[in-house]
Amino acid sequence: MAWLRKRGRRAVGLVAVASAALALTVCSPGGSDDGGSGDREAKYRRVIEDPHPRPADVIEAAGAPTGVVRANDGSLLLTYNAGNVEDDEGPAATAWRIVGPDGRTVAEHAEHADAEAVPPVFKGVRGGFVRVPGEGAEAAYALDVRGKRHKVTITDTPLRGRPGDILLAEPEPTLIYRPATRTVAPPAGVPDDAVGLAVDERGTVWSLDQPLTEDPNRVVWQRDGRTLGSTAVPKPYAGGILAARGGTTALSLTRGEGVRGLLVTTEGGEHWQTVLAGGIPWGDLKRGPESLVLEPLADGRLLVGEEGGRYWLADDRANRAFHELKTPTTFTSFTVYGTTLYGIADATTATYDLVRGEGLWISRDGGREWRRYAQRG
Repeated sequence: MAWLRKRGRRAVGLVAVASAALALTVCSPGGSDDGGSGDREAKYRRVIEDPHPRPADVIEAAGAPTGVVRANDGSLLLTYNAGNVEDDEGPAATAWRIVGPDGRTVAEHAEHADAEAVPPVFKGVRGGFVRVPGEGAEAAYALDVRGKRHKVTITDTPLRGRPGDILLAEPEPTLIYRPATRTVAPPAGVPDDAVGLAVDERGTVWSLDQPLTEDPNRVVWQRDGRTLGSTAVPKPYAGGILAARGGTTALSLTRGEGVRGLLVTTEGGEHWQTVLAGGIPWGDLKRGPESLVLEPLADGRLLVGEEGGRYWLADDRANRAFHELKTPTTFTSFTVYGTTLYGIADATTATYDLVRGEGLWISRDGGREWRRYAQRG
């Protein structure tokens, strides 16, 4: 996944989120926010210029979180970034907050930052969270659910994919994380021509092989360092984004500058199907392959859409027919955890004000009802 910078163009997908213990407020799709008070700009400036900002001040200035991830016990880590509205350079501030399964804050942290720096990004893992490496793997570290920082082992020795491993970063470098040993390493056996990866719950590593010759792109899958199979991407398409979860693996099919369909397996690669219609008007996706959202739910259904645009959810795990979702506001990023949907509404251009419906929205019934996340304190 790509990751975003607050108050700039949002380029990402949100990671995993939420538990039943979250404090949520029901909001109507037509609601709006009054985020343009006269002193908001002054407060925002004070926060980003403060050499030692308070987490609560950064969170208030930022508005919507830039990402939310969940540990296996239901604890959440929310990240926030208040960038420099006036320029891509200059001061900024970042913060994270860990919320326990009961919805209450258990730890938080804020830092003064440089607007040019990439804000911290985390992934949820068993026992807590791990920071995605920024400038080299040295930046990786783990946080437990109480917010205590732990060192992770960085190694160049490739790890064979096993259940529990997660894809931490890709590409360049491509790294997986093993929570049991707090180890960050490249995955073993990935083809040299691989341009995209996904790792599922069983530890199967799926990669997109894109040769420099006229040969078709191929999806290759392996486990424990051993190749299990491969399949060619049907011509005239090239492969795009790979995603794997809930027994479903999907690859977006691109042609020219557009996404034109999906290549999908729900049988571990034994059989594949192409989805070139299914109720999704592929020609209406105008934002380009880099803006595509492709997320499998835990039950194998696929969520498809594009950041800042429209979204469709499969009717069942066969993933042959999709229906469009109704959202309470425009989501600049969208993801799933389990069978729950999560959308973030945020500004797409630099502004001190809050946009209509700004914040994190959650749906546990397939998009029929949405609730906006509210902190319990």
